Amino acid sequence: MLSAYGYALGAGCSRLALAPFIRHRVLGAEHVPAVGSAILAPNHISHFDPPLIGVSTSRQVDWMAMRELFTNPILGGALHWIGSFPVGRGSLDRAAVRIAIERLKSGRLVGLFPEGGLRTGPESVLEGAPLRPGVAALSQIGQAPVIPCAIIGTDALYDPWRWMPLRRTRAWTVFGPPLNPPPPHGDKATARKEFESKLGQVIRELYTRTVREEGIPRDCLPQTPQHRKGKN
Repeated sequence: MLSAYGYALGAGCSRLALAPFIRHRVLGAEHVPAVGSAILAPNHISHFDPPLIGVSTSRQVDWMAMRELFTNPILGGALHWIGSFPVGRGSLDRAAVRIAIERLKSGRLVGLFPEGGLRTGPESVLEGAPLRPGVAALSQIGQAPVIPCAIIGTDALYDPWRWMPLRRTRAWTVFGPPLNPPPPHGDKATARKEFESKLGQVIRELYTRTVREEGIPRDCLPQTPQHRKGKN
C-alpha cells in the first residue's frame, strides 16, 4: 500500500486538479476519527464518488472496489497502490472480507458502498431502499464504528459539458457521527439487521437535511440515468 505521506500528496494533487471543474463542499469532516479503525459507508450515485469522498478527509481510505476494475493492469495496479482491494459482487467474497478485517485490525479506515453498487431512484437508499447485508457484519466482526456518509451531485459529472472549467459542477460530501458496531454477542443476526436499518435511515437523514439547509437545487439532486438523458 502507498504510504500515508504519498496518499496525502496524491489527494492534494487531486484536489488541485478537480478544483477548476467541481465546487465541492464538505460537511461534518470532524466526524471522521483522526486515528483508529472505522468503516466509511456512503450512498453510491456515480463512479466519481470514491475520489470525491477520498479528498474530503485527510485520512487514507482503503476502498473495497468491484473486482472488474482490477482486470486492467494499469488501473488495477493504481488501485492497489492507493490501498484499494477487490471484492466480487453477487456473492460473499470471503477473501475481501478477510482483507477488510485485517485492515480494520491494523487501525485503518475502510471504505465500502453498502448499497452494493450504483443506485438511483427507487433502488437508492436515499429513496428508502434497504442496504445490502454486509456492512453490519464487517463492523460487528471487526468491532469498528461505521461513519455514515451522503454524497450529492456527482452523477451530474457524467455529462461532458459539466467538465467545462467555468461550469464548476456543485457536489457535496456529508459525514455523520460514527455509529457504534453491533454487539459481538447475543442475537447477532437481529443486531446486524437493526444496525443496517439504522444506517440507512441516518444516510437518508444526512441527505434530506443537507438538501434543506444548503438549499440544493433540484437539478443537483441524484437522478436516474434515463432522467438525465431526457428519457423520462
